[in-house]
Amino acid sequence: MTTPASPGTAGSGRPGSAGAIDLSQNDFWALPLAARHEAFTELRALDTPPYFPDPETPFTTEGQGFYAFVRHADVLAASRQPEVFSSARGSTSLVDLPPEFNEYFGSMINMDDPRHARLRRIVSRAFTPRMIQKFEDDVRQAARTIVDDLVTTGPCDFVQHVSARLPLKIICDMMGIGDEHYETVLGNTNTILAGGDPEFLSDDMDTAIGQILTAGADLAALVTDLAGRRQDQPGNDLITALATANVDGEQLTPAELASFFILLVVAGNETTRTALSHALVLLTEHPDQRDLLLADFEGRIGDAVEEIVRYVSPVIWMRRSVTRDAEINGHRLAAGDKVALMYWSANRDERVFADPARFDITRSPNPHVGFGGAGPHFCLGAHLARREITVMLRELLHRAPGIRADGDPDRLLSSFINGIKHLPCAFG
Repeated sequence: MTTPASPGTAGSGRPGSAGAIDLSQNDFWALPLAARHEAFTELRALDTPPYFPDPETPFTTEGQGFYAFVRHADVLAASRQPEVFSSARGSTSLVDLPPEFNEYFGSMINMDDPRHARLRRIVSRAFTPRMIQKFEDDVRQAARTIVDDLVTTGPCDFVQHVSARLPLKIICDMMGIGDEHYETVLGNTNTILAGGDPEFLSDDMDTAIGQILTAGADLAALVTDLAGRRQDQPGNDLITALATANVDGEQLTPAELASFFILLVVAGNETTRTALSHALVLLTEHPDQRDLLLADFEGRIGDAVEEIVRYVSPVIWMRRSVTRDAEINGHRLAAGDKVALMYWSANRDERVFADPARFDITRSPNPHVGFGGAGPHFCLGAHLARREITVMLRELLHRAPGIRADGDPDRLLSSFINGIKHLPCAFG
């Protein structure tokens, strides 16, 4: 959950003042993309990571301010030291929330070892080679069906008909959730990931929290009910695999299964959805890159997907909490400090990427952190997301090569997800 924050001024008596730039202010994330990227360029030029003071929210307590790690090297260093940069106090909110809230909505991304390692070990065993092959077959079939429908429908909202539909269809099929639950899962997912966007959440904080809790409870109830049925009637799906997985005598509890499902349906949906939506915009705005890709699709699609993820950075940041006094790349931090790992900025770091504002599907090397930095919290679903993006772009560009964005994208008002809510598309 990202909590809407009100204005402040970077600095507030701490090192790394960044003038009037305020990453905790919703107004900042409503700025045009170019203005936001310019601001991050300024932040990366500072001698130390910028500090942003306490956001004024109903959750605020003293010490809620945070440092922003905007350089690639700092994000990598923090990602590789989970014993210093903890996830247990929450990774998706810059304000401290109750531990049970974090785990309910974040599952293992809001845990440290050994609990994180235990849960990831059990979950990973469910992703067997047989299950992975089934996922890939499902992706191809779903992509063909979606493009069949798209060609029949004609100009439409690309998000609704393509980019939101594919990952949600795959996740529901993986879990063994019937199509009759599709709209419910989609609506609840949009609510949980709404950030501060008024299209999905109330402006009243108490009401918004209630909406998010209700969405989570609906998803948890759905998977708990299905898991109970799979105990007696196993199926060839992920709910069965997770509900029956036994690693060294350990299994997921019903609460752990429900929490992991919420993480999977939310995170697995949003990364692919956001990348595909932006991909259509990018290939429309950069026809030379579209032509390059079409000239040798199979030879270039791997690098193209990595560049899309770098350029877009679907997840803008993740939070970490400092467990002890530490120094990272010459910057001193105190126990209790909060840090936002700004993937969006790290993926434009001039020290790592030549001409980082250029969209280049042949970029190599491309050590982006679009799926997180190396370490125990690297995205478990990165492989599946890459496959979904690859398969859908193959279907789209081979069967509707003239498809293009036909208007400005309607962007999600969020500091956490670089999302697109609606995107008109046309052909030819």
